[in-house]
Amino acid sequence: MNRRRFLVLSAAVLAAPAHTATRHDWSGVALGAEARLTLSGATDTQARHIFAHVGAELARVEAQFSLYRDSALTRLNRDGWLAHPAPEILALFALAQEMHQATGGVFDPSIQPLWLATATGGDLAAARAAVCWSRVRMTPEEIRLEPGMALTFNGIAQGHAADRIAGLMRVEGLGNVLIDMGEVQAVGCRPDGAPWRARIAGPQGAALTDLDLSDRALATSSPLGTRIGAGQGHILHPKGQPPLWRTASVSASSAAVADALSTAACLLDRAAIDRALAAFPGARLEHLS
Repeated sequence: MNRRRFLVLSAAVLAAPAHTATRHDWSGVALGAEARLTLSGATDTQARHIFAHVGAELARVEAQFSLYRDSALTRLNRDGWLAHPAPEILALFALAQEMHQATGGVFDPSIQPLWLATATGGDLAAARAAVCWSRVRMTPEEIRLEPGMALTFNGIAQGHAADRIAGLMRVEGLGNVLIDMGEVQAVGCRPDGAPWRARIAGPQGAALTDLDLSDRALATSSPLGTRIGAGQGHILHPKGQPPLWRTASVSASSAAVADALSTAACLLDRAAIDRALAAFPGARLEHLS
């Protein structure tokens, strides 16, 4: 029941000679979903080097936030305690806290027990009682959960992964890259100098609108894009209230920020969406329906 299906990275190495402008493809797994990467304009040696670093970075994100394998997050959920969390984990927890506050508690990674109960027909009342982000205890030395609690970062980790890969591409000297993990991170522009084009699609895949992106991320969330349990949409309100929107798209300089805001926007009225966006300078609502 993956929220995101694919990662597709398309990059142009503008400094490469014309005769080396070949296509290189890589496939693997990222956060429990199939991943595909495409690199254009690199030599074989460049492509091998870049793909090795991308694979290592995705493996690092998986080892921290995946719910589909042994990770820091699955160990925290199992044991209720995680010692000496990595700086990246602390940073994403801190961003989740900012999101929780900006959305009036609607963005809540402690939703995992309710998600599982909804998906499996479990006790919804008991699961809802275990949802409370404010009961998560975090210090640089440890993270602790109360009994019965569990976390999911599926509403922000894909964007975080896109941000990490975008940073890696900049380090590798690739100034024009499009990364698509459901959240689109557009670095620079297309090889022809035009902005990258991104499409916003509805829950059934129908195109809603296109927009230009350059050095900006776009995330689109649709509660009914994935169904769990008896036809329930996969984006859940901590208090059990139904989604207010079918599709919400947000752009921001960070894919993690856009990811979390688009997820929460599906559950917020328009005034609350505007308040949440205001907490993250530069974030914009691109589509709401």
